[in-house]
Amino acid sequence: MGRFFKDIKRFFNYVVYSSKAELKSEVADSFLSWLWWFLDPLLFMLVYAFVAVVVFKSNVQYFVAFVFIGLNTWTFFSKTVKSCVKLVAGKKMIVTKVYIPKFMFVFEKIGVYGFKMVISNLLVVITMIIYKVPLTWRVFWIIPISLVLIIVTFGISTIIMHFGVFVEDLLNVITVVLQLGFYVSGIFYSIESIGSGIKGKLSAPYDSILVKLNPMALVITDLRRVLLYGENPHWVMLLAWFGVGLIMSLIGVKVIYKFENSYVKVI
Repeated sequence: MGRFFKDIKRFFNYVVYSSKAELKSEVADSFLSWLWWFLDPLLFMLVYAFVAVVVFKSNVQYFVAFVFIGLNTWTFFSKTVKSCVKLVAGKKMIVTKVYIPKFMFVFEKIGVYGFKMVISNLLVVITMIIYKVPLTWRVFWIIPISLVLIIVTFGISTIIMHFGVFVEDLLNVITVVLQLGFYVSGIFYSIESIGSGIKGKLSAPYDSILVKLNPMALVITDLRRVLLYGENPHWVMLLAWFGVGLIMSLIGVKVIYKFENSYVKVI
């Protein structure tokens, strides 16, 4: 792992520069420019708010902020993972001319979509102010929760990026899996309040299964807990997924180091 940290230090400036360049290129020809980073999640939220409130009669407390938290978190994860499927091929001009550890491309995407998530989360702050959500010291738990999100995203993305070089149809498979993940991660509903019973509580063991086996459902649920409801997160499961994320990251980085010289022959 010494090589891994040395490469991060060596190519950190490249990640920063390339992330900034991608962000600037996205809005270069847009009339509204960076405002789309606000409008995109806002428009999605309005659609889901209409469906949940008007169609399904949802009575979730602080619903707009509730949806924003889920949507922004899922967008960061899904767009990062999906963009990494064909990432090496998309960087062909760089890969074939200079050596850059290929996992640095994943850090680049995390930087791009992470920045967008931070901007979009300003909408969460605004809605929390409008709702007059009482803040507690537990809001500081967003730091370890966000760390789990980043570690898991990086681990999955590195593995996906490697296989994306060799499996032509992987993008189609990932797209379907992400669509399924969107609906089972509680983006615009509460996993903890669906299911059986008049009281709306999800009976065991389904509550445990949905949260434990889906890291995004766990992260989204815990972000809502600490930001909106002043509750503690699921510490045991967060630690478990942090460990899983580290293992996936280790596997992904080792695989990339082993096979990255063969990527040029394939792309």
